Amino acid sequence: MLQSLYAMPEWAFLLIVFILGASVGSFLNVVIYRLPKKLYAEFKAECDEYAEPPKNGWFGLEYLITPSSTCPTCGHKIRAWENLPVIGWFLLGGKCSSCKTSISKRYPAVEFLTALISLFVAQRFGVSELTAWLLLFTWILIALTAIDLDEQLLPDQLTLPLLWLGLLFQMSAGHLELSDSILGVIFGYGILWFIYHVFKMITGKEGMGYGDFKLLGALGAWLGWQMIPLVLIFSSVTGAIFGILLAVIAKRDRQAPMPFGPFLAAGGFIGMFWGDMLFAKYLIWIGIH
Repeated sequence: MLQSLYAMPEWAFLLIVFILGASVGSFLNVVIYRLPKKLYAEFKAECDEYAEPPKNGWFGLEYLITPSSTCPTCGHKIRAWENLPVIGWFLLGGKCSSCKTSISKRYPAVEFLTALISLFVAQRFGVSELTAWLLLFTWILIALTAIDLDEQLLPDQLTLPLLWLGLLFQMSAGHLELSDSILGVIFGYGILWFIYHVFKMITGKEGMGYGDFKLLGALGAWLGWQMIPLVLIFSSVTGAIFGILLAVIAKRDRQAPMPFGPFLAAGGFIGMFWGDMLFAKYLIWIGIH
């Protein structure tokens, strides 16, 4: 299989990755929509001493595969051609074929964005084991970003596998010592844990959630402890700028909570692909080189 990929023209390989990325984006839309619902259903059942687990599959792994996708308004079962990534939305005119309810533009946007970023990864690293690992890294970050934007939630079902995959990545195809990766987990989680408790002690408020700790720990597994300061600086600066712009332009309440996960994910992505260059410039800036 890998030999046949090496033998094909570059454009054919990139086209395959683009189509694969769009298809994965379609699946990520399911994860983004269903995973929070599954977690809330579990939480509700656990809070009710007499509640029985729902009998609709929420408590099993099958909740991401079944039931088949349907229109949330009329229950129309989405047919195969309607579920084609990006294309299906345009063929339907952005509306359910049954009840004509508008379908959010975010569905094709997630599919196209996933395909585009997947294409970037494949174009940069070619047919390699590294490309496969970094595609996994990218896809999980996209799902986490969208869920955090929707629900202000970073599920353990995604952050913890991302962490373990990061350690396996360094053992298999990474360029760091495993000790650097493990220290990255400890440093990433620990520094946000420390900031959280200091902030809470001073203000009496919670500045972030434990999901943020786990996400930065997972990024530390992929990037190593050396990149954690750069990821934090980028995430904090861009988050602050974005928050100010929302307050000034969109008149958003400055006291309203804003998810930090998307900025961490963006910082992690930049750290993965441009981190070495930025780290070298940082060392020059502080006078080490």
